[in-house]
Amino acid sequence: MAVRKIVILNPKGGSGKTTIATNLAAYYASNGQPSAIMDYDSQGSSTRWLSRRASESPYIHGIATYENHAGQTRSFALRVPVEVERVVVDTPAAFNKHELLDYVRGADKILVPVLPSEIDIHAATRTIADLLLVAKIARHEDRLAVVANRVKRNTLVFRSLMKFLESLDIPVAAVLRDTQNYIKTASEGRGLLELKKADVVKDLVQWKRLVGWLESDDVQPRPEPEMIRPPERTPLRPHYRLQ
Repeated sequence: MAVRKIVILNPKGGSGKTTIATNLAAYYASNGQPSAIMDYDSQGSSTRWLSRRASESPYIHGIATYENHAGQTRSFALRVPVEVERVVVDTPAAFNKHELLDYVRGADKILVPVLPSEIDIHAATRTIADLLLVAKIARHEDRLAVVANRVKRNTLVFRSLMKFLESLDIPVAAVLRDTQNYIKTASEGRGLLELKKADVVKDLVQWKRLVGWLESDDVQPRPEPEMIRPPERTPLRPHYRLQ
């Protein structure tokens, strides 16, 4: 099966990129599809999540792009194992337009998480404009979608968010509710599928919809992730190192 690259992108911090990236990688791994997380955020949140993951859990390959790898070329350190089928890219906050082009190069699907607040809606508007105008992501390619994140239904701000999303003429791949389940998965290195099914029934309905859009067959073949040149960012000393 060909590798599929999924990019979670929003330059505004706190939009839930890491939560979506880690749960998505765990979703695939739990369904028997080998997955990897490319962590471009110097804070290393996805990498720390992987470090908390139990050894008996389905394996997820981690690539901490900000780490220094003595004696290795950068391309070798960032290689994706041949058995991996899904690569989930957790992008950082506050990147420039040149870095944007690097992040989305070769992406089969791009998800923009949006929180229900006026500040986040404004930030998402600029992000989507850059994706359409700078990165030249055409609507008809079905590569770009929005995820309404941490929402509370039947609130004014939720209705405002959904009205905004409808105006974009871009798919809303999922509406993820505000729940303590995500705090639990973050602290334990697990994904929703790995929690008690009775606790996540409502959440899995939306995640199945999200994965359904990600797995739609309308995408065109893209370069495999290991052939994509990563953005050059200032290396930082890693707080955690994957085994």
